[in-house]
Amino acid sequence: MNKAITDGLTLMPLPFASGLALWSSEDGTPGATTYAELATAALVPADQDFGDCLEMIKVSATQKLRYMGETPIVPGCYLRVKVKIKAISGPLCSVRIAAWAGSNSTKNVSVPQTGPTVDLTAYGKIETLELIIGSGPRKGVDLVWGTTPVLAHFGLDLTGANTAVVRIANIEIADITSAFHRTMMDWVDVVDYGAVGDGQTDCINAFRAAEDAANGRSVLIPEGQYYLSENMTFTGIVRFQGTVVMPANKRLALTRNLDLPTYAKAFGNEMEGFRRGFQALMGFSDNVSFDLCGRRVDVNAPFDMSELAGDMTFFAIRRVICNGQFYAQDSTAWNNQTVTSRARYSSDTPTTLSNVQNIENVPVGALVTGNGVGREVYVREKDVAAGTITLNLPLFDAPGNQIYTFTRFQYLFDFSGFSNLSKFEFKDVDLQCNGHCSTIMLARGGNIFRVSDCVFTKPKDRAITSIGSGCQGMHVDNTHFISPEQEIRTQDRISLVLNANANDVKIRNNLVARFGNFAVLAGSGNQILGNHFYLGDNETDGLRRAGLIITAITPKTTITGNYVDNCFIEWSNEHDPNPGFNDEYSFGEMTITGNIFTANDVASWFNFLVIAPKGSGHFVRGLTITDNAFRTYNGWIDRVDGVDTSYAGLNYDRTTNLTMTGNVFNSIKQVSGTPMMLAHVQNTAASTWTIDAGAFLPFGCTARTVQSVQSEGPITSGSNEPLWNMPYALTERGTGKKSVTLNWAEAARGKVHVTIRADQPI
Repeated sequence: MNKAITDGLTLMPLPFASGLALWSSEDGTPGATTYAELATAALVPADQDFGDCLEMIKVSATQKLRYMGETPIVPGCYLRVKVKIKAISGPLCSVRIAAWAGSNSTKNVSVPQTGPTVDLTAYGKIETLELIIGSGPRKGVDLVWGTTPVLAHFGLDLTGANTAVVRIANIEIADITSAFHRTMMDWVDVVDYGAVGDGQTDCINAFRAAEDAANGRSVLIPEGQYYLSENMTFTGIVRFQGTVVMPANKRLALTRNLDLPTYAKAFGNEMEGFRRGFQALMGFSDNVSFDLCGRRVDVNAPFDMSELAGDMTFFAIRRVICNGQFYAQDSTAWNNQTVTSRARYSSDTPTTLSNVQNIENVPVGALVTGNGVGREVYVREKDVAAGTITLNLPLFDAPGNQIYTFTRFQYLFDFSGFSNLSKFEFKDVDLQCNGHCSTIMLARGGNIFRVSDCVFTKPKDRAITSIGSGCQGMHVDNTHFISPEQEIRTQDRISLVLNANANDVKIRNNLVARFGNFAVLAGSGNQILGNHFYLGDNETDGLRRAGLIITAITPKTTITGNYVDNCFIEWSNEHDPNPGFNDEYSFGEMTITGNIFTANDVASWFNFLVIAPKGSGHFVRGLTITDNAFRTYNGWIDRVDGVDTSYAGLNYDRTTNLTMTGNVFNSIKQVSGTPMMLAHVQNTAASTWTIDAGAFLPFGCTARTVQSVQSEGPITSGSNEPLWNMPYALTERGTGKKSVTLNWAEAARGKVHVTIRADQPI
């Protein structure tokens, strides 16, 4: 900084040759006596040392010399006053630089106004006096004036013996604020340490030197492009006016600027800025999150997250991407890859395909489809040499050889290169797939992947895909999923929000609009809470698909407080390699409580709750359906529950611990429940009363237990005499075993309330 240049300030006094009227023997303020009025000073035109100069005789105790011109004083500006002087004759005196400082042209300010005194020791010997004046107490400042003075009259004082004769060269005043830049500014410039912004010269040493010199201050990267050949870490704030270029495997770690705006500025655009920022996030332990700062990243190809992290395959420290938007651009890089191949499957090795033809072209992460393949089966790994593929889940009915189709969706964020990634999060991120691509493919292993407070807009095929166990303990919370298939009929949709293969998944308070399916969950320990998933369309008497699909036969799952809208909950065992019952647990350990089920314009055979066994012999052994509200609009449905018998039905003789109570039914033709209390009126006296539970029992179950019998009013004989004896009950009577009989000691008539269960309670 130089105020004489930048602000046009006049700092230098005029030379003595301009006239003695410019120099005062007093303070230099307006009206002061000048040397033009005195005989104690004269101009010397050609001194051998000084050229034009001033010769002055000392005639008073303190002989003053002050410039009549006003030198401006600016806070933050540091001035150097320089004077050269020599003794000519007479006694040798002393000299010091001096000034008058004022807050205006007449008011003196109480600040130090004289410098150190220097003795003249020999005739003709030139002494050079220098003094620095400034507003702040910085090292090297001789006179600290603060911010009150606005002007000064500079010069010098002669002290000591009178009659001394001296000659004085023209006084110099210069702005030397730049000398204090490194201590008064809070930044250092890499160029000062040898950086060259030509995009070719290796600047790594200059950057490291600037980082060392900063010592807590920020570092400036000025205009230009700077090549860095090695990893570079800055521990303080970095400000980019220029850009950097680095090899793909080298990291720029900005530990105090780990955010998208800084990295985008550093590397020239948002997409490369995100790549490099994520690389630093995974490579430097000081930072937990990469903050997008509300910025948008336009993306034209998948992010291979393992590759970006330096081909890292294992990471288990919490990391967060937050607060911004990713916007997928139309690009051929998003095109799905489809491969067909013949392979062999055996339930003895339930997650392996062997003898895979064309295996080198089968991509890891591909969706597998074929006969006997359940939903959301993916290629987890492959061994080309052995000709085998490892699947994330078993197949349920595909023994021997057949042709499989492998479809590899392209994801905005592809973590499949990680063998294990834990505690990774997306928070407050808008993921705009725009129908071009899917969104997130999880790592092959890991736990506690979290998505919260995000928006997934039009993921092409999948929003969140798990091809292994990277979904263990996954959290998906407070997130809005918007389908790309809004105007497509339900039965024609292919999109899915998420799948999970591992356990302990928490899916809470999400909004899902018009996907093909909401979630396919193959693990256990799931908590599905407070979600609204709407999968309807504009069709009259339209088909509806499963919203929530549970494929574990003992899922230990609670489904609570959800809004199940124009879809249904399906429970199957399609990921069981031996789907028939074989001395094992059967359908149990699930609770469906406090949900809202609604549908409109659906066919009468639509059900909200469907069990779909893929093998024979299975039964219900622990299912609670309580306090739900079932409602349809623009038409009635037959019942809320059903069994998909495409492959097999249920064994009702073993139903255990099935509870369906406290539910509300509107526009449902047949109410169902267990235990179910039915009223029976016997008008004609008979010793055997038959109570038909019929369609009241859920899932086509039989009447296995009579829980209670309570008469309403007297039970009377054929002759109208009161009877006091109790009947005994026989269960599973009649067609389909859906009736019970009450057997009396004699013919009786009256009214009873009979509570019938479809199960044998534990």
